[in-house]
Amino acid sequence: MNAPVDVSFFARAAKPITSYRPYWAKRFGTAPFLPMNRTEMERLGWDSCDIILVTGDAYVDHPSFGMAVVGRVLEAQGFRVGIIAQPDWQSAEPFKALGKPNLFWGVTAGNMDSMINRYTADRKIRSDDAYTPGDIGGKRPDRAAIVYSQRCREAYKDVPIVLGGIEGSLRRIAHYDYWSDKVRRSIVVDAKCDLLLYGNAERALVEVAHRIAAREPIEQITDVRGTAFVRRPQDPSSEGWFELDSSEVDTPGRVDEHINPYLTTSEQAQAQGQSCAKEEGDGPAIDTSIKPLTFMPRQRTPRERTVIRLPSYEQVKSDAVLYAHANRVLHVEANPGNARALVQAHGEGTTARDVWINPPPIPLTTAEMDHVFDLPYARSPHPAYADEHGRHDGATKIPAWEMIRFSVNIMRGCFGGCTFCSITEHEGRIIQSRSEESIIKEVEDIRDKVEGFTGVISDLGGPTANMYRLGCRTPEIEAACRKPSCVYPGICQNLTTDHGPLIKIYRRARELRGVKKVLIGSGLRYDLAVKSPEYVKELVQHHVGGYLKIAPEHTESGPLSKMMKPGIGSYDKFKQLFEKYSEEAGKKQFLIPYFIAAHPGTSDEDMMNLALWLKRNGFRADQVQTFYPSPMATATAMYHSGINTLKGVHRDERGEKVDIVRGEKRRRLHKAFLRYHDPNNWPLLREALKAMGRADLIGNGKQHLIPTFQPLTDGGYQSARRKNSTPVGKTAAPASRAGATPRKGSLLTQHTGLPPRAGTAAGRAAGKTKPPR
Repeated sequence: MNAPVDVSFFARAAKPITSYRPYWAKRFGTAPFLPMNRTEMERLGWDSCDIILVTGDAYVDHPSFGMAVVGRVLEAQGFRVGIIAQPDWQSAEPFKALGKPNLFWGVTAGNMDSMINRYTADRKIRSDDAYTPGDIGGKRPDRAAIVYSQRCREAYKDVPIVLGGIEGSLRRIAHYDYWSDKVRRSIVVDAKCDLLLYGNAERALVEVAHRIAAREPIEQITDVRGTAFVRRPQDPSSEGWFELDSSEVDTPGRVDEHINPYLTTSEQAQAQGQSCAKEEGDGPAIDTSIKPLTFMPRQRTPRERTVIRLPSYEQVKSDAVLYAHANRVLHVEANPGNARALVQAHGEGTTARDVWINPPPIPLTTAEMDHVFDLPYARSPHPAYADEHGRHDGATKIPAWEMIRFSVNIMRGCFGGCTFCSITEHEGRIIQSRSEESIIKEVEDIRDKVEGFTGVISDLGGPTANMYRLGCRTPEIEAACRKPSCVYPGICQNLTTDHGPLIKIYRRARELRGVKKVLIGSGLRYDLAVKSPEYVKELVQHHVGGYLKIAPEHTESGPLSKMMKPGIGSYDKFKQLFEKYSEEAGKKQFLIPYFIAAHPGTSDEDMMNLALWLKRNGFRADQVQTFYPSPMATATAMYHSGINTLKGVHRDERGEKVDIVRGEKRRRLHKAFLRYHDPNNWPLLREALKAMGRADLIGNGKQHLIPTFQPLTDGGYQSARRKNSTPVGKTAAPASRAGATPRKGSLLTQHTGLPPRAGTAAGRAAGKTKPPR
């Protein structure tokens, strides 16, 4: 049996979060809910709060909501914690509601990035917000982390500001901002916070809180992992560090026998004066022979005292190649086992400042994960959101809470490395798993304590459904690895793929008294699942509610290689197992694959071929996912620079150019191919197919992609060849914001900062996703 990685290898260098001496205010005990007003503080016997948390979400006391986790972790350390949720940001007065915090402000935009929460992939304003009572949009400002920090400073200017959350995590260095179409400064500079905690920050947060409580000035707290801050270039605290230019880090050195996600076979052959035309012309969709990059600095320096200087903000702002280079180095220095500190200059002359980013936080051990999730959460929204009868429904309903109220988060992190995803940048590649006992206890708590439970657990998952307890075969290899993915271009030989512990949890949970069904709602990594047919059988026969979402993302090798996703053959293998075990169980069940339109590296022909695949397989998606360039993601660096950063960054012909889908018309076309069945899209598709020389796909036969006729508004039809044709009529199925990024779904919401996609339980319940026909 493959042994799961023991993160205690990393934890040896970290103080356990449960080992601190509690702050004196521990004597006040545990609050039923963290207070949101003075009256609640007085009931608890408090005259003030030690820490006040400001969040862009409604306060739901549940471990899937970041502020609840942060608040309860700090409370367990003995601090008095208050929450200001979704304050009116027009003035500083609402930020004074709980008085002046004794230690610091904790600020976050919420579980989602405020810009992604507010705008669609087409930069259109959304009218809803799943983290707000009544699903009402506009309850938080754009760039909420910056605005909230400014108001906190106005309210009490001498109180330190500690910024966190996914919005801060993804903006810790100079980053491309899709909404303004330019490179913005690090959020540490714009928010003027004293300290930024990035990633899952419990370990850093506990240490920082106790050090501030011990009256250590926050400007002197510069040695905590997982933090970023601003310092002057000649700050005395930077003495004793060895500075390494980032161009030295991103230089290929000796080639090992491991997999290299950055060099293709052809590049290796060219370097050796050989040719590999066969590999380029006849190779598989995903090149499985690429080998790892080793980084050979010109001089050996102690890693723990080495800082890598990235190109400055002014440089990356005006030079897309340098931006791509900086982004690539950031992702290389992402493993807490070997990452070095990073520094990036902002400003010039007397205004020059360095943004200093310490190495990523040490992952939590299983015991620490259990501690975090076993804290006394009320598992419901704050009573302030209830109606006069104490119910959370109608105008007081919080959709995000409704979505996860009967679900259990069993792990953190993702080693998939998908270039369009923000999980890795925020949570890291090392899987942090809870114990079986802690998970089962939470299922029992839901059964016994959560109002409205009908016997169905909606999810046992996390960022990915089936990475529980998976990792490197040895902690030493994991600590030394620099690969961006453990499963691309193929599953690493050092990765454990044993699904036994997860199968055991599934079986134990579904056998609990009072539990009728345990569903799996998180996204499934199917290339891992096929390594364990026993897992697929357990999943398909007992944990699928008729539909299972799965994410091939595309069928063509061009976009898949830029996404770092497996070929469609892996999907086909999983589909065979899915259908086999469904038939054995006598169940009629469907796979719901979802795909991305307009991803970097996707040609119009790629989308046409995907549309043909969809039609052959009988899929009709009423909502589609358009590529959304989230800050700091590798695919976003491709989008901004037009360079494939996975293969190296060069100014000359060695750099691989990437086809970028820009402009409203072309993005609409790519979405239209995914919804080839919608008559509204037929005129655009006809025009495009003719321009591509594929008019043979226009016709009324089964072999054609779209018909020649066009529906009229009165339900009739007319030829598409007629001039002055009548406007297209309504589609046969409701299109519910067609082309918009779907809003509701699985536990992925709280981890990626991106809305989940079509194919989720919530989407199916609303009739927005159809089974194959």
